[in-house]
Amino acid sequence: MPPVQFALAGFGAWGQHHAKSIHENPESTLVAISAPTEATRAEAAKLYPDALIYADSLEMIAQADFDIIDIVTPSHTHREIALAAMAKGKHVLLEKPMAITLDDCKAIVAGSREHGVHLAVGHELRLSSQWGEIKSIIDRGVIGDPQYVLVELLRKPYRTGASGWRYDQNRVGSWVLEEPIHFFDLARWYLSGSGDPVELYAYGNSRDPQRPTLYDNFSAMFKYANGSYAVVSQTLAAFEHHQTVKVSGTKGALWAGWSGALDRTLEPEYFLKVFDGENLENVKLEKHSGEVFELREEIATCIRMVRGEGKPAASGLDGLWSAGLCLVAEESIRQGKPLPVGEMLQVG
Repeated sequence: MPPVQFALAGFGAWGQHHAKSIHENPESTLVAISAPTEATRAEAAKLYPDALIYADSLEMIAQADFDIIDIVTPSHTHREIALAAMAKGKHVLLEKPMAITLDDCKAIVAGSREHGVHLAVGHELRLSSQWGEIKSIIDRGVIGDPQYVLVELLRKPYRTGASGWRYDQNRVGSWVLEEPIHFFDLARWYLSGSGDPVELYAYGNSRDPQRPTLYDNFSAMFKYANGSYAVVSQTLAAFEHHQTVKVSGTKGALWAGWSGALDRTLEPEYFLKVFDGENLENVKLEKHSGEVFELREEIATCIRMVRGEGKPAASGLDGLWSAGLCLVAEESIRQGKPLPVGEMLQVG
């Protein structure tokens, strides 16, 4: 079977990790790369001499021959690039967030349906040996029906991104859309047996008066009609990268943690403890946990998706829900009250 041909839009810090994961998978070929600067294009050409290099993603889509495009560009550009690729019948792997507005997210989901192409959203934590194993434990009924989920992160400040886009609210949209979006996705995934969330209440503050609505500290709680609920919390006003997940159910509970000097540490520390109501187990993970390793799994999943051998780990609707919960959280902070969720996230 011939390798799946990937085009890559974006060659920044995370985009280069995507390129490496595509290149190192024997079932895929990186055939085209778009990068916005002369320096990044030169680097791309040096590292991947067999790939066509473009200055513009839309030009690449128009001219290159590929099966799937991996979009790792700044968030505000996602809609235009994704819809252009879909219009040419190309499958799409889209980094989170799908976009920075609900209208754009819905347009991308609608585009995948209209053109009959697969859409995968980059919630790679679902493919983690650690965070994914939690879902498996829940599904096996080990802790009973989950009633409470906490996903929390303590870390150093965000990288600025190319040309400082991550610190420009017009381009980043929201810092809640950056990392907490993963945690909304995990919590909703773990509580999928409860249906859809019905209400959300959020808080946030910033250390910098020049950017008061880019929140260094953020917390949100969302609940379900059956009484279960989740808490998502993050601080960027700290050090290193330390993530915690706790889930309690009707029979037992679990606790997991991940720590590294950086989010892309290749030698992290991590653990997963599970209590089934009688016995406590330290779960041994067979593979490393961490987003660099999970990205490799995401590329492999997309290869199977393109070949018709599987589904995306996170669909367009999953991406819409995670972005939507982030945007509702932002609005809850602005209004200072809990807000309903659900109907606003439906696609026509």
